[in-house]
Amino acid sequence: MVKTASTMLPLGTQAPDFSLINVDSQTVSLSDFSGKPALLVMFICNHCPFVKHIADELSALGREYQSRGAGVVAISSNDSTKYPEDSPEQMVHEAENRGYVFPYLFDEEQEVAKAYHAACTPDFYIFDGDQKLVYRGQLDDSRPGNEIPVTGSDLRAALDAVLAGQPVAEQQTPSIGCNIKWVETQEPEYFNPNGIDG
Repeated sequence: MVKTASTMLPLGTQAPDFSLINVDSQTVSLSDFSGKPALLVMFICNHCPFVKHIADELSALGREYQSRGAGVVAISSNDSTKYPEDSPEQMVHEAENRGYVFPYLFDEEQEVAKAYHAACTPDFYIFDGDQKLVYRGQLDDSRPGNEIPVTGSDLRAALDAVLAGQPVAEQQTPSIGCNIKWVETQEPEYFNPNGIDG
């Protein structure tokens, strides 16, 4: 398992466009979230232990913040040929089993992950009402095996600030997780295959 950190896309970046197929076979696009006061974009997958560690919190957080008016969307960009656990069929089961109420989209061409400079699963991005980036970083301090409870504190604080019309703290801790499983020879230039030892 190679631990990889967020690339920390510059704050203020306009949300890159996307149009991908959801687990319900419908197409979901960035424009579907226009007018939302906040948009959370999560790069996750099914098999990664870092995602499994927080999946129940993601489900709860998705329900809570969607009910408060925020847009929430999850995207899986892993190479499902090499990682069949992350196939679109398995994504359907994962969404059902976890109770995900947000769209869970498959980025088969990996172009959306590259547009967001996504590096790891999980990788989180929060955009404001103008779809400008105000947060990129970790869910909270919990990691598999470190005994810190999963609370979603960092992500929740950022979402609460955006929904309240307050500035988000600029001190942001990168997310850490498994590297996105790029199709061989398709790795983006920003990808560091060595990551962090782990």
